[in-house]
Amino acid sequence: MSDFTEFGIEIEKHLSKLGKDIQQFVEKVVPLTNEDKDFAPDCDIIESEVDYKVLLDLPGLAKKEIGISLKNNVLTVKGERDIKAGDGEEFKRQERKRGAFARSFALPEAVNTAEISASFRNGVLTVSMPKSDKLKDTTSIPVN
Repeated sequence: MSDFTEFGIEIEKHLSKLGKDIQQFVEKVVPLTNEDKDFAPDCDIIESEVDYKVLLDLPGLAKKEIGISLKNNVLTVKGERDIKAGDGEEFKRQERKRGAFARSFALPEAVNTAEISASFRNGVLTVSMPKSDKLKDTTSIPVN
């Protein structure tokens, strides 16, 4: 393994730790409602030559229930998933998580924040963040 590859792996570990630290901070600032049932969506972060993408699994949510914001170069996705039994029904087993969630991601310097876009299809939220040398600022990202 080359020194550059080891360096890249080391940086990725530090970024992963930073992301976890930010997530823990967000969870302290925005307390979750019921710890044993809170929904914490899984995510993937993908990088290409032209952009970064964050993909979050949000099954059971509608676009209007998802909020995305950007402040101080930290992207935050918030929402709440509520799972209820119908009238005359009761849960015999309930394994699917529900509740409020907030996931935060520190953005790399190379992201053009003015061109961040989001789409929601088949229960997956995709936030696309184009790379750019020209850095601008925005506060709200609509979900398409």
